Amino acid sequence: MFTAQAARQSVSRRWDRMQLTPLCLVLSCLRLSPDRSQFFRYDTIALNCEDCSNSTGWKVKRRTLEGGVWPCSTSWGTTTSGSTCTIGNIYPSDSGVYWCESAGGERTNSVNITITDHPVVLESPVLPVPEGAAVTLRCKAETFSAAHVFHFFKDGRPIGSSSSGEVTLHSVSKSDEGLYKCGISGGEESIASWLAVGGEYNVWKSCFSDKAARTVAERRGSNDVIMEIVVSPD
Repeated sequence: MFTAQAARQSVSRRWDRMQLTPLCLVLSCLRLSPDRSQFFRYDTIALNCEDCSNSTGWKVKRRTLEGGVWPCSTSWGTTTSGSTCTIGNIYPSDSGVYWCESAGGERTNSVNITITDHPVVLESPVLPVPEGAAVTLRCKAETFSAAHVFHFFKDGRPIGSSSSGEVTLHSVSKSDEGLYKCGISGGEESIASWLAVGGEYNVWKSCFSDKAARTVAERRGSNDVIMEIVVSPD
């Protein structure tokens, strides 16, 4: 249900905004499991280089705030099988830009990953969603109260509130692209996460048709607030 952007399409990045950069080769992509870009300390992430172009020697690489470009299994991560890299017990120092690179120098989409101690965490798809899809935004608190009101924002402007913690964007278009965040009444807000819409969906879908566009919210800590985005046909 996700789409891949055309190669070399650029979306600017800012670390504090967690904006994604879908520089994606149409038939090769970096996939994350769980499928989100923000994580709690001590989570485990699996990064997989998925390829339909039969290129060889794909490796997961990263650039962190500490500088330098390093492949998996050097000073970080473990190559578990083929081109899959697993990072266990992640730490804020693992925050950075991740991508796959083939032996021939081809590169997939880049993904900004943030590991935070922030008590509020936003969950969103790593890759762009197809135009026309329905996107449900979910905000959850570890210590739920019937008095909680969940607030949703796009580009800093409120787009709705809900006592259930859900807001659905129907038939999304390019105008729905932006930075989304959520919060609870009288409490913390999540940091913002970029929602991208559009791209070479039909080609990408034929390659990765078994991938479901759904993120699963995990709640950690005593007061964590989580935002989840689920994509489905409208």
